[in-house]
Amino acid sequence: MKTLVSLFSGIGGLDEGLHNVGFTPLFCSEIDKHAHESLRNWCSRRSVDPILATDINDISPLSLKKQLGLKVGELDLLAGGPPCQSFSLIGNRKSLDDDRGLLLHKMIEFAKVLKPKAVLIEQVKGLLSAKGADGISGSALKVIISDLQDIGYDVSFRILRAADYGVPQLRDRVFIVGVVKGGEFEFPSPTHFDPKKKSKQRDVFSTDKVPYISVKDAIGDLPSPVLKGRIENIPSHLDITPPRDRERINGVPEGECLARQLHLPADQRQRLNPEKDTTKFRRLAWDLPALTLRGGEAFYHPEENRYLTPREYLRLHGFPDTHILSGPIRARSGTVKDLDQHRQVANAVPPPLAEAMGKAIYSALFGDKKKNAA
Repeated sequence: MKTLVSLFSGIGGLDEGLHNVGFTPLFCSEIDKHAHESLRNWCSRRSVDPILATDINDISPLSLKKQLGLKVGELDLLAGGPPCQSFSLIGNRKSLDDDRGLLLHKMIEFAKVLKPKAVLIEQVKGLLSAKGADGISGSALKVIISDLQDIGYDVSFRILRAADYGVPQLRDRVFIVGVVKGGEFEFPSPTHFDPKKKSKQRDVFSTDKVPYISVKDAIGDLPSPVLKGRIENIPSHLDITPPRDRERINGVPEGECLARQLHLPADQRQRLNPEKDTTKFRRLAWDLPALTLRGGEAFYHPEENRYLTPREYLRLHGFPDTHILSGPIRARSGTVKDLDQHRQVANAVPPPLAEAMGKAIYSALFGDKKKNAA
């Protein structure tokens, strides 16, 4: 058994992919009460029994090391995706000055004490240009890399697109990997390609790639969801779209957004900006991967006048249908104190991408027993 300590576990997206490769979690943490229950559901389904914690600030690395009975360097992998709002390109960017930005340093704190063979961190692209204490763009990432190097890791990072690894979603994220010196880590090669792009990427070395998975491939076989108040035939496949939102999306073509439909009535478009509001009231296209799923907005079905359901979100994220969510399914407006099901999925690492990264890390640490995803 290869051992894993998972921080900021969410609903288990990263853990699902890593577990498929052979990493078994000894410890998972998730502070949100609904995501925590979804994570508990995942543990039950995968028959794993880690210590389940809530607020990682209440756990000291030394106490966890003692509780797990781990010796320094014995843990195989420390992995996590700390809350990323501080580094997001959307909204205010407070970087490492924000409490959520500081949570990224929790990964370093645990790495210093546990000294795992490898460290895996997932973050939004905004981290690449985020400012550290010196106020210089990009210095936040340099601090993280330097801290990992000081502990004794060879560190590399790269932006990976989920669609390149079999996820029906154009989701770009930064992955930082630290392996003990001497390990030869290589990022996984893409397994899928964009068939609509002319082909620099389709050369003699990419004949084993297959086309991107589309929205239709992912959700086209699902029946229409039941309405709010009805019994769900498929878990989390519930339509809670408010009547006014059904009216506003009506007439928006497949793959388009309401803001750019200038032929529609002004009271339907309201104050949407054609240049800025391209993800609001947006239908997905059947023949393309989904756009990046986000916490504050829900995309619309390619044909039906409704939001996509959490079950459809799970499929677009690469989760199996056996993944069960807990918590409410809310209409898409306002801020919330806890995570509804759409937001839980949007915050997760897509399992197929996590699995590709897990295979690459396994290969770096243990040789060719688990081949690189290529």
